[in-house]
Amino acid sequence: MAEEMQNELEAKTYNIGDVVEGKVAKVEDKRALIDFGSKIDGILPIGEISNVHIEKVSDALSEGDEVTVKIIKEDDEDVILSKRGVDNERALDDLEKKLESGDVFEVEVADVVKGGLVADVGMRAFIPASLVERHYVEDFSDYKGRTLRVKVVELDREKNKVILSQKAVLEAEADQEKQQRLESLEVGQVLEGTVQRLTSFGAFVDIGGVDGLVHISELSWTRVEEPSEVVKEGDQVKVKVLKVDTDAEKVSLSLKATEESPFEKAAKEIKVNDVVKGTVRRLVSFGAFVEIQPGVEGLVHISEIANRHIGTPGEVLEEGQEVEAKVLDVKPEEQRISLSIRQLLEDEENANVEEYKQDDQGMGITLGDMIGDQLKKLKK
Repeated sequence: MAEEMQNELEAKTYNIGDVVEGKVAKVEDKRALIDFGSKIDGILPIGEISNVHIEKVSDALSEGDEVTVKIIKEDDEDVILSKRGVDNERALDDLEKKLESGDVFEVEVADVVKGGLVADVGMRAFIPASLVERHYVEDFSDYKGRTLRVKVVELDREKNKVILSQKAVLEAEADQEKQQRLESLEVGQVLEGTVQRLTSFGAFVDIGGVDGLVHISELSWTRVEEPSEVVKEGDQVKVKVLKVDTDAEKVSLSLKATEESPFEKAAKEIKVNDVVKGTVRRLVSFGAFVEIQPGVEGLVHISEIANRHIGTPGEVLEEGQEVEAKVLDVKPEEQRISLSIRQLLEDEENANVEEYKQDDQGMGITLGDMIGDQLKKLKK
């Protein structure tokens, strides 16, 4: 019998390893019979039909379907065929090209297995769990039957191994969107954003696919020790673009720049020659900084601290001391207010002198009158 079958194969010039075209003649539970031009129908076992698991042959084939198969074995009575082997070779050729070109293509998830997903791309391809999404996925049970856009990231012909990644596609698209977003940003823009995370040096804010940094010095006009004093993760905030570096993909933002500065507010309320109260915050060699409103400090130059010569501000003032001063100049654009304690003291002295003069005139008594009265008494 084997000899007759071999003669028939030789008559048709079929050999082990030949790839032939055939038609499904019959579908059984675990195999299909294939008419490929020989007097004997070839047997296509269920395990040689697909690269992914199927429960029965009818899940993949129907009578009359045309198939391309490879002759892989012969025994005493049968010729064994493989559709999977042909699909594998064709798929490997195609996938190698896709790997080289970086092409993105669609696959349907055939099965969910331990560690990831399986897709039939003409051969069995594996998508590891870590390469499915950009975020962590705990349960993949609802991924079966989904269509994913993937790239080939690894291929080994010898091991018949193909690794696909949807994550690589999503990250490439996200990078492209990020670059486009960066290029659309302009210094001075005011945007809405969401606080993503806090660090010791500031807060990162998502402004539409791009995370920008609000440095701790740009969170508030007042001194901030920790970013959490001003914002928390998830907060919706308004920020101003200070700097954009598209090459380094860095964006500098400011929260305080969207608000009226304390100096701008102070300029509306404080005028030259006003007398203000404040607290000495810092002593420096050239003077003292006095906080006259939250976030607003004025400088009392050393020459304006006292109505006498002093060597250092510390001779007269100390940090934390409450003082009054006269406003000499207000420049909000330079965030500078000049103050004088000396002029206020002089104004008070002058006012006292004027008050004394007025009192003196009101009594109608002069120094001459007082001396004349004394002389008259002496003569008597």
